[in-house]
Amino acid sequence: MSSVRTATVTPARRLQGRIRVPGDKSISHRYALLAALSRGRSELRNYAPGADCRSTLSCLAALGVDVSASGDTITLLGRGLLSFRSPAGALDAGNSGTTMRMLAGVLAGQAFVSELVGDDSLSRRPMRRVIEPLSRMGAVIDATDGHAPLTVHGRPLTPFHYLQQVPSAQVKSAILLAGLHADGTTSVTEPARTRDHTERALAAFGFEARTEGLTTSIRGRQTGTGQSLLVPGDFSSAAFWMVAAAALPGSEVTIEDVGLNPTRTALIGVLRKFGANVDLRETAVAAGEPIGTIIVRGERTGSVHITAQDVPELIDELPAIAALAAHSGEVHVEGAEELRVKESDRIAALVAGFRSLGVHADERRDGFTIHGAGAPAGGVADAAGDHRLAMAFAIAALAAEAPSRIEGADAVAISYPGFFDTLDRLVA
Repeated sequence: MSSVRTATVTPARRLQGRIRVPGDKSISHRYALLAALSRGRSELRNYAPGADCRSTLSCLAALGVDVSASGDTITLLGRGLLSFRSPAGALDAGNSGTTMRMLAGVLAGQAFVSELVGDDSLSRRPMRRVIEPLSRMGAVIDATDGHAPLTVHGRPLTPFHYLQQVPSAQVKSAILLAGLHADGTTSVTEPARTRDHTERALAAFGFEARTEGLTTSIRGRQTGTGQSLLVPGDFSSAAFWMVAAAALPGSEVTIEDVGLNPTRTALIGVLRKFGANVDLRETAVAAGEPIGTIIVRGERTGSVHITAQDVPELIDELPAIAALAAHSGEVHVEGAEELRVKESDRIAALVAGFRSLGVHADERRDGFTIHGAGAPAGGVADAAGDHRLAMAFAIAALAAEAPSRIEGADAVAISYPGFFDTLDRLVA
């Protein structure tokens, strides 16, 4: 189905099959960082295979952490707080905003100067949201108009209480990681609930964090202990198969061993409103993270309206949700300006890509409307270097009358290197 750069997607009547998805990207980043900040050996099984999570590992290795890999298991020998080694060169976060923002929180309290760099896409993404609170804690961070590269001058940090203006789990996490290095208690109050993987991961490594309502607090200078942990399957990767099954009546897709953290699973309610039958079966809990099986059966198509209140818990799934509309439905999204500053301008690039596939799409400042009206003609869609757009266009192209091409399909390597192989297996 695919070449290195371009994927050709043929129309499909339905999807059938039982699969597993790669390890959760968000959890993998957090486990690696906290393993490095703990004392002793950690073993992380089912670590996410994508380029973003490899960037976190390479940065940690450059900071003196012993990192080794065997298959999908990563072993790290933690150095503990304030014990990283000054890197010999710049720390390359690649395309990973999570790596850059969260590692900035760790580096803010170290006793050396470090530089964080990224690729062209990451260098265009805003970093002021993390620079401002870390600076208020005492770090000095140099940037170019609020963008990478970031030069982090580590300093002794002062604890404080930060009121976030824009919901961001990455910024919240960076502040909590910096707070571990401060002498006192640091807290963050969010304007809306975001994913809580950091809070659960802190507890798994023996760090104590406390959450009351929308406020999370952490006491500095705690000692964590290395752990053997299983990374659940990535819900945001599973989202594309869930959408595909929901959008093609007669489909049935079973996804095993996937994370069911309630701050990540709002998509399930969206698919049920659209008309899909979604069955959840929780089978285990690993380090506070629920894991289970999701079965999605496509029964009918409908419409979806996502409001600003819904966006924080659906931000990574919005491109997948948009693909629902290619299959004779309608998706309306508002209050999602954050999509403008992801790996691409996801609003502009998503609308352009859907139009290229023959799907009616309207762009707005804070969102989009996608209208499905029968099978689209198919065409050539440019993923704009964005892994989630590449996957969303592929799912939309299943509804087309003729084969479609996804340019820049190799971007899926950021999070889901085997995506197109799995699509081949599921097409009935």
